[in-house]
Amino acid sequence: MNIFFRGVLLLAAAALVGESLEFIVNMVLARQLGELGLGHYMSIFPTVILIIIIASLELPISISKFVAEKEDKQHYSMLKHATKLTLLLTLAMIVLAVIILPFIPVFNNYHPLVRWLMVLLIPLISLTSIARGFFMGKQQMGKLAFSNLFRKLAQLILLTGIYQLFSFDKETAILVALATFVGSELVVFLYLFTAYLVQYRRMQSHTNEHLSSGEVTKSLMAVTIPTTGLRLFHAVTNAVQPFLIKYSLSMTGLSDAAATEQFGLLAGVAITIGFFPAFIAHSLLVVLIPTVSEATAKKDVEKLKMLLIRVMGITALYGFPAVTIFLLFSEKLTVTFFHSLSAATYLELLWPSFLFTFFLIPLQAYLIGLGLIKTAFIQSVWATTLSFALMYTLGSQPSFGMHGIIIGMNAGSVLLMLLHYFSVCKAIGINTFLRPINHFQE
Repeated sequence: MNIFFRGVLLLAAAALVGESLEFIVNMVLARQLGELGLGHYMSIFPTVILIIIIASLELPISISKFVAEKEDKQHYSMLKHATKLTLLLTLAMIVLAVIILPFIPVFNNYHPLVRWLMVLLIPLISLTSIARGFFMGKQQMGKLAFSNLFRKLAQLILLTGIYQLFSFDKETAILVALATFVGSELVVFLYLFTAYLVQYRRMQSHTNEHLSSGEVTKSLMAVTIPTTGLRLFHAVTNAVQPFLIKYSLSMTGLSDAAATEQFGLLAGVAITIGFFPAFIAHSLLVVLIPTVSEATAKKDVEKLKMLLIRVMGITALYGFPAVTIFLLFSEKLTVTFFHSLSAATYLELLWPSFLFTFFLIPLQAYLIGLGLIKTAFIQSVWATTLSFALMYTLGSQPSFGMHGIIIGMNAGSVLLMLLHYFSVCKAIGINTFLRPINHFQE
């Protein structure tokens, strides 16, 4: 348990600095691109995340679960087969990307080079995923913490440096913003994969157990396929969401430019501020997956129960004060950091989405560690369906507009968190008040 909390604290400390840098990056983007340009950038970014998820194949999760659950002598053989598999899949994805990306309409309103940036991103993410999964499974959170910090720092330095030295039109400025993001991923790749290769070569000299390629592939794919499906679903819905929001707002009579500006304020200002504390939730997620996987493999029921109680306590400890600050100081926050008074109302109204997502993120990690990925997927479909239905129905009404969009977002977050929470409680034998009921679902 001490290793768990040390890992969380280390990741959270690095993430705090990283999120602060990300906050500054978004401030730079808001000032450089303007409301309309920021809206276009925020509209394309979910598609970038979708490509990252496809490229990663969720290897960090599948490899970390394998490393956490299996003996050390099996790690070298697994990593050897995993690396070969990743190289083959990466090559196939690059070929498909070169063929398919020119025909994807979402890129039509952006600089032509944006498509090639996405192609370059694929091998960087794929190979980094192997290293990330290994270090997650070995609970070497320091390397993951520093890599996240390096990425944000590199992006900020590149972004501010280029914008200070040169002047761009809006289309090229968005291209530069995306290019600096890819450049930051290159920095992470160089750091993590180099550190991984050092440890990989050390393992060669140890006594290792040989595993067949089919055995490793089956083990990894058993986690990778459903987890990738879950992440892809979230990524696709996140990629669709900006266009759904802008379309719904246009139904109220707003022009396309005005709808894009409102979405820019929502995503680029309100959501940026509101999800700032989520770095703690993501730190919990990274450490929870291997920890819960190991405890589940050992059938350590008491550890699973105690871990859930402490995770919920940690989340409440920072979540409730955070949303209280958003409600009390919304105008000061939006004006101070983004020079925008209009987004203050959005920040106030979105508090349920922020708070319940803080709880939702570690609960999803719990479900993955317990092997209940299918459950997480089905529940995500239900919650997203409700959210999108409300966003369209209410958001397209002139009397609601953006307020209707926010109601839909809040409803989806609340429902998904509750579904995940009840599923975890049932699986590990604890009631909704976090009291044991002497039942464990394998």
